Amino acid sequence: MRKRLYIIGCTGSVGSSVLSVCRSFPEHFEIAALAANSSVERMIALAEEFSCSLLVFSDHAAAGRAKEIVSQSTGKVGRVKVLSGEEGLREPASSQDIDHVVVASSGIGAVGALMQALRSGKEVSLANKESIVAGGPWIMPLAKKEGQLRPLDSEHNAIWQCLSGESASAVKKIYLTASGGPFLNFSREELDKVTPAMAVAHPVWSMGAKISVDSASLMNKGIEILEAMYLFSLSASQVDAVVAPNPFIHGIVLFSDGSFKMCASAPDMGIPAMSALFHPARSPRDRGNTPALEGLVLSFQAPDDVRFPCIRLARDAAHRGGAYPALLVGADEAAVGCFLDGKIGFMDIPAVVEEVLERYSGSAPLTLEHALDIMIEGRSIAMAACEKRRGRCF
Repeated sequence: MRKRLYIIGCTGSVGSSVLSVCRSFPEHFEIAALAANSSVERMIALAEEFSCSLLVFSDHAAAGRAKEIVSQSTGKVGRVKVLSGEEGLREPASSQDIDHVVVASSGIGAVGALMQALRSGKEVSLANKESIVAGGPWIMPLAKKEGQLRPLDSEHNAIWQCLSGESASAVKKIYLTASGGPFLNFSREELDKVTPAMAVAHPVWSMGAKISVDSASLMNKGIEILEAMYLFSLSASQVDAVVAPNPFIHGIVLFSDGSFKMCASAPDMGIPAMSALFHPARSPRDRGNTPALEGLVLSFQAPDDVRFPCIRLARDAAHRGGAYPALLVGADEAAVGCFLDGKIGFMDIPAVVEEVLERYSGSAPLTLEHALDIMIEGRSIAMAACEKRRGRCF
């Protein structure tokens, strides 16, 4: 019997990788529902390709356009149902026609659907940092079954695989690997001159603009540290990052007896997607890109938090806890957006985030709603800070 999937964020890089796995294994997976923000033509094409009967759009106007296309179509597309908004995102998450929910969207728009899926006992594959960093204390307890929540990001998926069958008490520390991004060997003076076009050109992974900038600044790795704390119930002192220029090792676990366990593969998001979708089994076939071990050279180095202060700020937020992880995520989102719009420089990003963290005087969140409000507040404070710096870049 095929596993029926609902993929939220299906047009993004991670969602596209999940779809590529489904193309390779049509005997194992059926696409029952797809969700995206506003990519109408792309969604209609995917519905036809996978015979998908349900499309969900976060954007109501996009949903309206899709309904017009469906109403004028015959065949498979003419039978597609279209939903919209947060309520529309939640509906398939608890449907009896869905076995597995993939949350691969960015932002917090799918938090409700994620929680609905976990409450309903669905298998969930997750690649959404914001939801866990801001709402981890309220989201993680909803995963009642072992293996119910499966990390999709390559580093967290690697740690998840390394921890399988291990006692939590034996875990001393985990390390998330970073390629170092395109500016690993840049001087501070060179970093001051980085442009948006330079920052989005990641040398290893194909990602969206925001994540590419975060990877270049090492903020992505810092946010992943925060996410890993919640995903694996670890303290800030048990999670760190290490730069590994060869993108072969994705995650490392150090155990109490001094032994290390590492998870390695080609840098292909389809591989963690296969591990999450097929769990607890393994995919019967590889992706055709398994590297040879001969000639591989592995090296590790500590991230330079002087040239790349974003990772220091994330570590500080991890140790401070409370409101600071959500504040950091909101502030970074605004700062990166302003950088991509040419309003601030690359090295203004950490300066803006640090200003937000230092200016906050509110309380720690007591509810998920409060945590999400704090993230929005961080975004607002950061926007004001960016306006003060506007034009002083490049």
